[in-house]
Amino acid sequence: MTSEVGTIARGNKPNEVDALMLTTRTGGAYIPPHRLRQMQQSITDNSSEAYQRITWEALKKSINGLINKVNTSNVKMIIPELFGENLIRGRGLYCRSMMKAQTASLPFTPVYAAVTAVVNTKLPAVGALLLTRLVVQFRRAFRRNDKTSCLATTTFIAHLTNQLVAHEILALQILALLLERPTDDSVEIAVGFMREVGAHLANVSPKANNAIYERFRAVLHEGEIDKRIQYMIEVLFQVRKDKYKDNPAVIKELDLVEEEDQITHNISLDDDDLDTEDMLNIFKYDPDYTENEEKYNAIKSEILGDDESEDESGSSGSGESESEEESDEEEELKVVDETNADIIELRRKIYLTVMSSVNFEEACHKLMKLHVPEGHEIELCNMVIECCSQERTYLKYYGLMAERFCKLNRTWVDNFVHCFEEVYNTIHRYETNRLRNIAKLFAHLFNTDALPWTSFQIIRLTEEDTTSASRIFVKILFQEISEFLGLKVLKERILDPFMLESLSGMFPKDNPKNTRFAINYWTSIGLGALTEDLREWLRNAPKQIMKRQYSSDSDSSDTDSSGSSSGSDSSSDSDSDDSDSSSGSSDSRSSSSDRSRSRSRRNRYKRRRS
Repeated sequence: MTSEVGTIARGNKPNEVDALMLTTRTGGAYIPPHRLRQMQQSITDNSSEAYQRITWEALKKSINGLINKVNTSNVKMIIPELFGENLIRGRGLYCRSMMKAQTASLPFTPVYAAVTAVVNTKLPAVGALLLTRLVVQFRRAFRRNDKTSCLATTTFIAHLTNQLVAHEILALQILALLLERPTDDSVEIAVGFMREVGAHLANVSPKANNAIYERFRAVLHEGEIDKRIQYMIEVLFQVRKDKYKDNPAVIKELDLVEEEDQITHNISLDDDDLDTEDMLNIFKYDPDYTENEEKYNAIKSEILGDDESEDESGSSGSGESESEEESDEEEELKVVDETNADIIELRRKIYLTVMSSVNFEEACHKLMKLHVPEGHEIELCNMVIECCSQERTYLKYYGLMAERFCKLNRTWVDNFVHCFEEVYNTIHRYETNRLRNIAKLFAHLFNTDALPWTSFQIIRLTEEDTTSASRIFVKILFQEISEFLGLKVLKERILDPFMLESLSGMFPKDNPKNTRFAINYWTSIGLGALTEDLREWLRNAPKQIMKRQYSSDSDSSDTDSSGSSSGSDSSSDSDSDDSDSSSGSSDSRSSSSDRSRSRSRRNRYKRRRS
């Protein structure tokens, strides 16, 4: 307060005092938005430093706010607002806000990369500056062993590569650097980076992609890294085998730029002349501020079109506003409901129908009259399972209802199979009573062949792949099936050659440890008769392992030199001579022993006679 009074006494106005508060090194004290607008309106000289500083602060807050609230659903609305700000003047602010927001929320990295891809098509300098800063930050973090920063930076670079903002050579250089001297952290970062960019590299550079995977395989076989990292590499190979179905390069909602319109920057990891232009992050007085703003307004009108500029210029005219209202009434408005109100209403109707029906036939008849929209059939399946799980004890009513739907149409079978997989993957979230009801419901569907037994392929009975909840679920499920079908029929189905592949996870033969675990599990739940084949395999497993080792040893012995083979022949000859001599001596010894035995017999006979 004293400083303000002193300043006013020297002839400054209160608004100028507030403007001077922004000139400190940290950006000054916080000024509320309404106060900032008052200050901006009170300063009429657009070329003054105070006015430029106020507009700079407003630009920084606006860019930061837009980036923080962007997501997959509103990205197409946020991008025009971003172009409405002066991104040429604030490109340093844009890059800093983008990198800060991406580091704080890694799952939104594809959204930030999509926004940058669109901005890069119109303002390539912004995309080049962001990529340069990311490369410099990665090099700095790699030298400092900063794992967190490396993960965030490589993830952003991966999605910029997918969006064709960065060239794939940069991604290959990063992978080569991370795998050159593999450590636990570097391999973990490389695996995460490969999961994000692997689908793109497989399309644009398959040979280099194969070389990277060969390096991963070599690191895995060396076995010098932690078990957890080895498991991550194995999962990466499985992701590659599945063709990155869960890690696409660009999802449909974020594919906003045509490939021929994108501008790709060839920035290498080895470039020494990368300039991050850190001075763009802070305010700098511009003597040509008015001219530069007019130039950007022209660029903005070219990017966004003339419609927006006409709307802004004609918003004050009453005649134009009336014509706009008339045109708006003539146009058809397409409103997209993002609140899922229709799905909630559908679930409510299904629940009321299920609970108010007398028997399952009435419930199925009423539910078929609801005309469930195409693509929302899964909601009916989920509601049947949810209602069943909420009961105190299992009611066969729900099983008969689900069976009827499965036998009506193949679509319901596919949806219930999907529900079974989802339930098994999230079974640890259910309490015991709900778990029991759901297990008995699916047991009824499998008993009546409403669902195919190939659905059991997701179950893998090993110590690592199961939890206490999943083991209880499988126990109740198969005890119910055994009680309905009988142990003999169940065993015949399990031994069916067509079911071996689907049931291989429940009866593993890949490792004696997993086999023992499965045998103990089935025996403990009273179904040990199903494990006879497993017990036979476990009995012969050591012999098979020894046979494999013996065959490998014999293969290696066949590759010996000819000199060693001749030596072995001579030694075999000598061995045969020795064996002949030993056989001769053994024959003489046997004949002498026979004569002594006959002699002793004759003596005993004479003594008896006497």
